[in-house]
Amino acid sequence: MLKGEKTSFKDQLFDLGQRLGKAILLPIAILPVAGLFLGVSAALSNPTIVKTYPLLNNKTIQAIFKIMNAAGNGVFSALPLIFAIGIAVGLARTDKGTAGLASVIGFFIMNCTINALLVVTGKIAPAGTDLRLLGQGNVLGTVTLQTGIFGGILVGLMAAWLHNKYCEIKLPVYLAFFGGSRFVPIVTSVAAVVLGAILFIIWPFFGKGIASVGSIVNSTGILGSFIYGLILRALLPLGLHHVFYLPFWTTALGGTLEVGGKAYEGFQTIFLAQLGDPSTTKFFYNLAKFNSGRYLHIMIGLPAVCLAMYHAIPDKNKRKATIGFLLSAALTSFITGVTEPIDFALLFASPVLFGVSAVFFALCFVITSLVGVTIGSTFSAGAIEFGLFGVMQGNAKTGYIWILIIGIPLAIIYYLTFKWLIIKFNYKTPGRAEDDSLEGKEIMETKSSNGEKEESIIKGLGGKENIIDLDNCATRLRVTVKDEGKINEALLKSTGAYGVIKKGKSVQVVYGPTVNIIRNEVEKYMLSI
Repeated sequence: MLKGEKTSFKDQLFDLGQRLGKAILLPIAILPVAGLFLGVSAALSNPTIVKTYPLLNNKTIQAIFKIMNAAGNGVFSALPLIFAIGIAVGLARTDKGTAGLASVIGFFIMNCTINALLVVTGKIAPAGTDLRLLGQGNVLGTVTLQTGIFGGILVGLMAAWLHNKYCEIKLPVYLAFFGGSRFVPIVTSVAAVVLGAILFIIWPFFGKGIASVGSIVNSTGILGSFIYGLILRALLPLGLHHVFYLPFWTTALGGTLEVGGKAYEGFQTIFLAQLGDPSTTKFFYNLAKFNSGRYLHIMIGLPAVCLAMYHAIPDKNKRKATIGFLLSAALTSFITGVTEPIDFALLFASPVLFGVSAVFFALCFVITSLVGVTIGSTFSAGAIEFGLFGVMQGNAKTGYIWILIIGIPLAIIYYLTFKWLIIKFNYKTPGRAEDDSLEGKEIMETKSSNGEKEESIIKGLGGKENIIDLDNCATRLRVTVKDEGKINEALLKSTGAYGVIKKGKSVQVVYGPTVNIIRNEVEKYMLSI
């Protein structure tokens, strides 16, 4: 596509989805903190655990756990506001702090507008009435419609759009003080009043609509688990999986449940609420349908795939050269739950291998649905979170023992299937391709940086002048460029990238969990040239 040529609607939609997926990760990154506080405090203040380990039966220790629980619940209660800020900051192209401030103002004004309209129309819940019966709730001290995280996301999107549109606005001289970034909170305040009025009218119907769809989704049983898992994995190469799973995390699509006398929507929201509720005896079943299967695939299945790829290398010298990459990828998947190095190794060897992996991933959700494994997570599904949200919470709550029981035969199935496919169809997985350059990748990733790698990345993206926006998610650089024809995939892969995905002017360069460091170094280098 030549410079100046219009971007197709399809590419614009993909670019929006890519940027939204990246932005969503910022507030999601807060969840491990809340999960850690809630998980540890819930596990170590459990009466059974305290009885088993008398050392824990200490007022000071238990007081610390209560503080941790309160801190975790504080983060959890503020999630709508956190999402509003995170989305705005993530989508703002410049001066991100102003966008974050505008989102905070917008969030409060939106809810205060809804509150005022409820009062004016006489629809506000009378004192002593259960707010839930009228679809209302208390948000940071204000009685409003319970729009939850969805409301926060809307405010974040609105604030980001207004910021990108008006952050450089020039006003007449006598109003110049209010120009530029200062204009953004002002225009966001006005827009938030309008948004609040719109939500006041449509949210009761919209909320009921989501609940109805959620009922249909939940009635699909294990078939729904399979479809959910398959779509989730299929979207991973495009980086759009975050956008897909968020409604299941935070709305009635993921189920509804009353916890501690309060109604919650979305399996992730419910899980966090149950973590902080000492009366929880079994975690929400929809965790088995939409989450627990990830542990089987990520902790057990993918490391077995790495072993299959290793044993499928016929040349012993290449085995030695490749073991560093495969062992690192397997351990990263097992411990932290980050799977992109393996996923892209499969995808670029053959889409068939990635497709089989996606089907196995979906089947893992079916398995956990059948046996009722209800292990939650906050970000990944590796051994760290398995220990925190599975083992430490107890088998009665989670059924984590099934992961260990099923894991051994499942690992064998993964290993045999992928080894047979790779050898039978001669797929060029790491170590099997004649021009394999994994050794070079490992050298580039481990050597000290002298600017050479950063320079190569910038050149691979078409040069500094070709880069419109540079950001990252958990494992990949997400870049918007002026001319995608200038992208040099070979040069980018020589810097240690596992893969490059191009869609219009949106480019994703997959580096794995070190991407945040890489992005920072590239930004510093760009400022120096």
